[in-house]
Amino acid sequence: MALSGMRGLSVFISDVRNCQNKEQERLRVDKELGNIRTRFKNEKGLSPYEKKKYVWKMLYIYMLGYDVDFGHMEAVSLISAPKYPEKQVGYIATSCLLNENHDFLRLVINSVRNDIIGRNETFQCLAMTMLCYCSYKDIKLVVDIHTSFMAPNLGMNFSYLSNLLQMFQTMGLEVGWEYWRREFAESLAPDVQKLLISSSCRPLVRKKAALCLLRLFRKNPDVVNVEGWSDRMTQLLDERDLGVLTSVTSLLVALVSNNYDAYWSCVPKCVKILERLARNNDVPPEYTYYGIPSPWLQVKTMRALQYFPTIEDPNTRKSLFEVLQRVLMGTDVVKNVNKNNASHAVLFEALALVMHLDAEKEMMSQCVALLGKFIAVREPNIRYLGLENMTRMLMVTDVQDIIKRHQAQIITSLKDPDISIRRRALDLLYGMCDVTNAKDIVEELLQYLSTADFAMREELALKAAILAEKFAPDLSWYIDVILQLIDKAGDFVSDDIWYRVVQFVTNNEDLQPYAAAKAREYLDKPAIHETMVKVSAYLLGEYSHLLARRPGCSPKEIFSIIHEKLPTVSTPTVAILLSTYAKILMHNHPPDPELQGQIWAVFNKYESCIDVEIQQRAVEYFALCQKGAALVDILAEMPKFPERQSALIKKAEDTEVDTAEQSAIKSRAQQQQPSNALVVTDQPPANGSVPIGPLSLVKIPSISSNADANLADQELTHANGTLSKVNSQSARPTSDLGDFLFIEGPPDAPAQENLVSGLESVSNAIDALALTPIDEQSNSVQPIGNIAERFHALCLKDSGVLYEDPYVQIGIKAEWRSHHGRLVLFLGNKITSPLVSVQAVILPPSHLKIELSLVPETIPPRAQVQCPLEVVNLRPSRDVAVLDFSYNCGTTMVNVKLRLPAVLNKFLQHIPLSAEEFFPQWRSLSGPPLKLQEVVRGVKPLSLPEMANLFNSFQLTVSPGLDPNPNNLVASTTFYSESTRAMLCLVRMETDPSDRTQLRMTVASGDPTLTFELKEFIKEQLVSIPLVSAPTPLPSQVQPTSPPVALTDPGAMLAGLL
Repeated sequence: MALSGMRGLSVFISDVRNCQNKEQERLRVDKELGNIRTRFKNEKGLSPYEKKKYVWKMLYIYMLGYDVDFGHMEAVSLISAPKYPEKQVGYIATSCLLNENHDFLRLVINSVRNDIIGRNETFQCLAMTMLCYCSYKDIKLVVDIHTSFMAPNLGMNFSYLSNLLQMFQTMGLEVGWEYWRREFAESLAPDVQKLLISSSCRPLVRKKAALCLLRLFRKNPDVVNVEGWSDRMTQLLDERDLGVLTSVTSLLVALVSNNYDAYWSCVPKCVKILERLARNNDVPPEYTYYGIPSPWLQVKTMRALQYFPTIEDPNTRKSLFEVLQRVLMGTDVVKNVNKNNASHAVLFEALALVMHLDAEKEMMSQCVALLGKFIAVREPNIRYLGLENMTRMLMVTDVQDIIKRHQAQIITSLKDPDISIRRRALDLLYGMCDVTNAKDIVEELLQYLSTADFAMREELALKAAILAEKFAPDLSWYIDVILQLIDKAGDFVSDDIWYRVVQFVTNNEDLQPYAAAKAREYLDKPAIHETMVKVSAYLLGEYSHLLARRPGCSPKEIFSIIHEKLPTVSTPTVAILLSTYAKILMHNHPPDPELQGQIWAVFNKYESCIDVEIQQRAVEYFALCQKGAALVDILAEMPKFPERQSALIKKAEDTEVDTAEQSAIKSRAQQQQPSNALVVTDQPPANGSVPIGPLSLVKIPSISSNADANLADQELTHANGTLSKVNSQSARPTSDLGDFLFIEGPPDAPAQENLVSGLESVSNAIDALALTPIDEQSNSVQPIGNIAERFHALCLKDSGVLYEDPYVQIGIKAEWRSHHGRLVLFLGNKITSPLVSVQAVILPPSHLKIELSLVPETIPPRAQVQCPLEVVNLRPSRDVAVLDFSYNCGTTMVNVKLRLPAVLNKFLQHIPLSAEEFFPQWRSLSGPPLKLQEVVRGVKPLSLPEMANLFNSFQLTVSPGLDPNPNNLVASTTFYSESTRAMLCLVRMETDPSDRTQLRMTVASGDPTLTFELKEFIKEQLVSIPLVSAPTPLPSQVQPTSPPVALTDPGAMLAGLL
């Protein structure tokens, strides 16, 4: 059956390829579809060859992106054909053309089952191949499997199929396989199991049966009865055929990852397999890869053993360690790349198993020494893997001192040409740092900072600041490091870093003269970064009077050198400088008339500044200066800061990879030893008063919660739709340093005197919880980080951490396509003991159909489980789904209810429109309820570019220039749901340049509910802008639609259309 055997298909493909443009291609495809439809109407006159040819054509047309809404029955009927060529195309076409809700699938189930229980091994393999790979996204893989497994048995020529697939690959086409249903698993699993355990079947069929059962188990774990299969798996592991054994081991890995308790009897069998491969070399030549006995089977067997907490039997444990010792000793770097890849795959899996089993210190030392050799070789891939696995070794106790011996080589890796290796070296240095080597590592990081890639500098600066804070031998060294950091990489140093410096200096009187002197030295440089100007101005404003007797540090000289930087700084920094000038004037005793006149002149200059903040400061400071001696009391030194945990560590957690494995690496030191982090000490006494204490090096608990993130959680709660305050003994949450400096901060940290009263203030505090207010959260274990920030960040991106506490981390990775969504929950155990009684229940709103796969009741130590989650959007709504998650850790029971980021904007997709496309649609949607208008007040002031960026983040495409009024903004998007399908939505925003706090919004779509929900959704975002670092307010209550307000803009084209 060569390609020339189906001449009609070859001619059609050539015609499509020769089309000059898309229109010609469409006409040729329509012609062919008409011909196929006509021939199918007279199905009785079609021969099996013709039916096969036409189905191939339909499949090719479908893969070109055209709709094929007929011929499904013909494709299904080919599965029942007696010959292989017709049956093959029937399986492939059915898989592509039918979605998961198609009624014809029941016919497919019966036909597939008939092939599986039949005696034709070729048909059995064909049916199980389709079952195995029907969830794959790439049809090429499926057909390759058909070709590779069937062609050797049939001796047929599949060149036509290869040519066709090469053409598909060249065109970059992908086929969605979305039709899988649970009926397949429930109906066909028993027959597949019989084939697997049958002694009369050939190894080829049994191998396919094992892989097919694995796929069915992943879709529906209930298809494998644990009680009945534990003994059968033990017997299957005695299989001599390595092909069947490899497939069975893949099935075992999936089974033990779900429930390892039932498969303890498989552990000795797995050890025997490793002995057979690694020690006895009892392997046929065809399964030896570059002299390595079946590396794939070795890797899978070691991975299966890692799901068991430990191996108690001394004989089994001894045999296993002998095998691992042999693997560790027998692996070396060679010139052959393929052999290197295979041998090191086995080696690194063996290292992971050694770490999991908590081997003796001698073997752990041997592992570290081996990794130390690998990080020094020339091959970059091996260096990368060596650094990565050495980072994992940090989770094991008593090996950090051994890893420190390779510190020089790790530092050398920071200068590697490959940026991925440099990143791994940075992570390793960050993880292995402690009090003994902190100075050396931080100094190396500071030297490397000047030559590091810009892509790494922000992460590098953050980690250097954290290490300096956690392991500082004294505070003066910490001040030196941070000021050097700002000097070398000011653009990549966040405000949190210099805020932290100010907190330390404020709370330690002995440090204040030293810090002020260092700030004065940096101001002497001709060019310094603006962040350095900020921190130097603040320190000199507060403590320059301590340097008055030093040369060059008189108030006039301090003012002069700071004032030189004023023309080069931005508006927020000008506000700090004005505060510094007022402080200098306050410390000027006896008063210097010349200095007083210079500072007053600056205040007079900025009294008419266009920026309201600077204007207010200038006016108020000038008025305060007239108070004379009272100025000393009014502008007294800043009080000492209350106790707070560093925000830098939280920021580092948010910027690193969102995986439970990385989180476990970061929390290694927290779980095993107290931290040496610098904190602002201020312990409250028993009577509740809050004295001011000095800053010092103290030990903090290893799993302390973030106080800043949780203060808001303790103040307010939400019950039955009403807002009520919770009694609290603590004072209001202390704001960031920006509040003390009266600097305009981000939207989530306004000045305390400008707090918004009423419902908006209360709703923001409640939303900071990011926990659904179904019932009160009363856990003794507090979350790490701000849950609201995590939730709102996931509303704008598709992967990240949803929740984290000292024991568990919940991550999410999502993929959205039209009204379907596929999420994967990553449940990671961060500690060295298992988490038991794990439960995860989804509480979906009425507009979402959500299906969560089975969640294991136990998460092994330092392990991660994945739980797929399917989401279907039925209709438009702003309600959110809830994840009710609970687990037990020892005697601690934790239960949290978290909002899932399956929000309205996830089902929106960008769609740019031209004026010719926009205006007809806008005219066709006239008046309520399809077109709604509302005047929105209390809007956060935004410029049009900022509003456009906000809209783009929510999948709304802004069309610049479409509205003739330059103060207006027009956007469009497409909303997908099961009820509306693809629905176009149009938005127009009319702003007032003189008052940015209000605007008029018009939203139009073809569905009344969608119009209202989208309007309310946009309004919520505008009233309180949801930045990644700031929680959004509580959603507004649904109000009945009202007639639109009349427009008064006859000069604008869009206004006329309204």
